[in-house]
Formats: sequence, C-alpha cells, structure tokens
Amino acid sequence: MEDTIAAIATAYGEGGIGIIRVSGPETLYILKQVFKGTIENRRMSYGHIVNPQDGSVIDEVLSVYMKAPHTYTKEDVAEINCHGSSVSLRKTLEAVLRCGARLAEPGEFTKRAFLNGRLDLSQAEAVIDLIKAKTDKSFDVALEQLSGGLSEEIKKIRSQLMDLLVNVTVNIDYPDEDIEELTYEKMEKEISYIGDMIEKLLLTADSGKLIREGLRVAIIGKPNVGKSSLMNELLKETRAIVTEIPGTTRDTIEEVVSIKNIPVRLTDTAGIRETDDKIEKIGIEKSKKSFNEADLIIFVMDSSREISQEDREIMEYIGSRKAIVLINKIDLRKSWGKEEIEKILPNASILETSILQREGVDKIEEEILNLVYSGNVKQNESLLVTNVRHKELLEQAFSSMKDALNMTCGREAMDFIEVDLKNAYDSLGAITGETVSDDIINEVFSRFCLGK
Repeated sequence: MEDTIAAIATAYGEGGIGIIRVSGPETLYILKQVFKGTIENRRMSYGHIVNPQDGSVIDEVLSVYMKAPHTYTKEDVAEINCHGSSVSLRKTLEAVLRCGARLAEPGEFTKRAFLNGRLDLSQAEAVIDLIKAKTDKSFDVALEQLSGGLSEEIKKIRSQLMDLLVNVTVNIDYPDEDIEELTYEKMEKEISYIGDMIEKLLLTADSGKLIREGLRVAIIGKPNVGKSSLMNELLKETRAIVTEIPGTTRDTIEEVVSIKNIPVRLTDTAGIRETDDKIEKIGIEKSKKSFNEADLIIFVMDSSREISQEDREIMEYIGSRKAIVLINKIDLRKSWGKEEIEKILPNASILETSILQREGVDKIEEEILNLVYSGNVKQNESLLVTNVRHKELLEQAFSSMKDALNMTCGREAMDFIEVDLKNAYDSLGAITGETVSDDIINEVFSRFCLGK
C-alpha cells in the first residue's frame, strides 16, 4: 500500500485514446516528472509526456490529477490520456515506471479501493461483472450491486442478526440481571424472519447466475427438421447452412445472442441419427456432449412426418431435463399433435411453430425468459445474487439459521443456538468482506484484468 502503482487501463490494441492509470503516495511527484503542462486538482490539462531522462517528447496527451481521498482508490490518482497506439502507451508507462512507480498487479486498483474502505468485497466483485456484462440486464444487475444494493440488504440482515445475538448472549451471561427475558417463542419468530430474508435472496441465485453467465441452449433433433433454420431465426442472421439434404450440419455451431435481455449461448447440433459417415458420426458425438452440458434443450420435431424411433430415443434421452419441444412445420400437413408428446415428456414446454414462416418464434423467446426467472423473480428486479461465492455463503448462513431454529423449537440450550447464529453472522459478513480471510481476498482480485 506504500507503493505507487501504474498500469494501462484500456484494452490492448489500436484506438483513439488509451489511458495510463497511476495510484499511490508518489502520484503527483511522478506526474510532474513525465508531464509537461499545468497540473491542477481535478482539472483535465493539455500537455506532453516526456522521457524523464532526456526530455524528449513521447506523446501529446490530456492528463488529470485527483487528490485523495475523493478518488476510486482513496489515494492520489492520475490518469494520462494518450493516443491509443500500443507504442505510445508502452513508452508512457515505461516513463512512469522509470520515475518510481511499479507495475500494478491484476485488480490492484480495485483491491486498494476495498482495503481503503471505498468499496466492500461484493461491490468490488460487481466491478468484474460490470466489465464482463453481455446484456443490458446483466449490466443493470452489476451496476445495482456496485452501487451497494446487495451490500445494504446483507447489512440489514446482519444488523437484525446481531440484535438477536446480543439478546441471546445477555440472557446466557446475565440471567439474574433485570433485563428482558428472551423466550424461546420470541426467538423462533425472529430466527424464522431472518431465515426468510436469507432464503428470499437465495431464490434469486439461479436466475442471477444465468443472467451473469448466460444460458446454454442446445438445439437437437433428427436431420432436416429445422434446427439450423431456428438458429438463424434466433440470431436474426444466416449463420447455419440450410438445405433439404439430411446431414448438412456436420459439426456443432455455437453463437451467443441476447434473448429478452438474457445472454444465451446457442448450439446448433448435427442431426442425431444412425449413420455410417465417419465425419457425421463425430458431429453426432459432439451433439450429445452439447446436450449433456446444456441448461436447456430445444428439441425440434417435424410435424409433417410420423414420429420415428429416432425421435422416441431422443425423447427418452431428454427424460426429466428442462426442455422445449418445437412441433415444427405446422404450415404443412400435420401427422400428429401435442398430445403425443405430452404422454412421453409431461414436464416439457410444447410449442407449435413454422420457423420458415416465422410463426411461434416469439413464444420460444418467452419460454426461455420464463425458464430463467422460474416464476420467482420479475425481470425488472435488480437485486439478484449473481456470484457463486455469494450463493455458497448464503446457503451456509441459511443452513445455520435452520439449525438454530430446529434447536430453538427443541428447546435446546441457548449456548448451542448462539453458535449457529454466530456462524450465520460470519457467513453473511464474508460476502461483504467483513469476516473474510486474506486468501479469499487475493483470490477475488486475481480474477481482475490489469489496470482495474
């Protein structure tokens, strides 16, 4: 923390502008050595970056100096806006390092913001999500967490849990004093209430994970039933080759698309069937692999042809997995209807479509949306648990609260109940970084990119 750190804060490659970020106690001294121009607190200034050894001009820049503590890291910070050439950025960074700064580690700027109390750990993790957001919804959720939405909810729960812990401890340690007696009935009510608050957050975790990481969707079916047409329609572009020849798709085709503000990783698979073609066999094996890894299966069937043994084998393969069955080509003569599929896959969502006629595609997108939110969370709700670490800690806290409730109902000694309440309190504190080890902190910030 005593070092002054520097790094390139913009993505590698050519661009109009590239930024060098500097943070630490020697920031102003270093900036004066390399920047020739006016330096005023929080005022962008025009000037030149020069080589501190011989005074030669490196680049024409805009620079700003920001005095602590009102900065991202709560330290003195400077940002140098160079031309976005990799040469300019490299030479400017070298000049800064030559004057006493050291190269920042990945995520070290945000780590300093955390250690200096500018952000808590959940807000720091939201910075990563903000950078990696692929849709408006994932961006909004990350922004809400960065602004402290999740932190405030966790602190609210911990505050109520602390009040309960204090009452339990006082009743254990000072039973003869003139204090309000904490009855088991009152404890049951308070523990249940706090447990419900934790559970409410946990219910958002599955939806949050899909919004953050995306939904993996495998489009499967026999050859020539409309899988590639569906892929092209969802992508709004021609990505997969469509012909009337069965087996046209020999390999899996993967693309990422935003559907109803949900990042979806679509995989168009080779048609699953018996074949002697070695290349097609490889494609079919990859299709099965995509099937096993998918969060959702879209099974496309041709309603103009009778249900075949291959169709039935695929349905058996789907079993109880989350699936949408598309009865496609309804514009042609139908040989069967929904009832046939409902008998075999009672838990699947069944839709009738004509992909070539663009009928029913909106219904597919709505079903994907329903799957993500599972009827538990509204799309406009921003407070979602999106981080796996947060989910695991909430599960630990919820488990401890359940144990505490069971012992309270069983009228066990308060000393044992106190232990579980304290465990829940610590688990929640680990989300915001108040009760977390250095190893966890280092692990979190190692996932950041350089310069952030």
